[in-house]
Amino acid sequence: MTFKAAAIQMCSGVDPARNAGTMARLVREAAGHGATYVQTPEMTGALQRDRAGLRAVLRDEASDIIVREAAALAGELGIYLHVGSTAIALADGKIANRGFLFAPDGAKICDYDKIHMFDVDLDNGESWRESAAYTPGSTARLADLDFGKLGFAICYDVRFPELFRQQAVAGAEVMSVPAAFTRQTGEAHWEVLLRARAIENGFFVIAAAQGGIHEDGRETFGHSMIVDPWGKVLASAGAAGEGIVLADIDVAAVHAARAKIPNLRNARSFALDHVLPTGKGGVAA
Repeated sequence: MTFKAAAIQMCSGVDPARNAGTMARLVREAAGHGATYVQTPEMTGALQRDRAGLRAVLRDEASDIIVREAAALAGELGIYLHVGSTAIALADGKIANRGFLFAPDGAKICDYDKIHMFDVDLDNGESWRESAAYTPGSTARLADLDFGKLGFAICYDVRFPELFRQQAVAGAEVMSVPAAFTRQTGEAHWEVLLRARAIENGFFVIAAAQGGIHEDGRETFGHSMIVDPWGKVLASAGAAGEGIVLADIDVAAVHAARAKIPNLRNARSFALDHVLPTGKGGVAA
């Protein structure tokens, strides 16, 4: 089955209501171009480094403005609308970095909580501790839709190939990687990671990104991207600001790529033997 996919690039600020308005405008535009699956970036609802400021605008899932607006948009436009993620208040006082997929009738199909927390120390003093505020997810998701099987990941998850491999083995044909990559890590790794995940698993990768300098002072890399199962970049946005990238997704290309290089089928289990040089308590190789 062939369908048109859209990845929405945003530069979300600290006000969820304003971000919801931007999301609605861009989603309507994407649907107007014929997209039947539309993905927004990680943290669509708010990018806010100040934890107190973020908590002040957080709501639970039932009350969240992004969730409500996305459900209404999906039903209005008759599309699959995938909110890459937004911050959701949890009962224990922590936060979920949670994505949502809505059906063309506006019903929620599923959600996905980001599994891997971005706890890193980069050059030039840039440091992040996502686990200080967010509760990591523990369950991967695979949605069996009328256009194919859709897998889920969020941003830092892309550095954990086993998450992608398990979903590919389970039948994923399209993988979603909404993100808010930093400029520093994006320049180094964004495209190569997305293309690698597509190539090694033989599926499409759709990655809507945040891009630009945000109200809270951070800078994200942008370059929202759609990659085919052979690793070809079908569409890519610029570094900063709002945008929409569109591509026709032919799910038959997944099965063609996997037939040429059947690495999913050819995978073998193996043991790891740690060999030490002679004289250090081990045996010579």
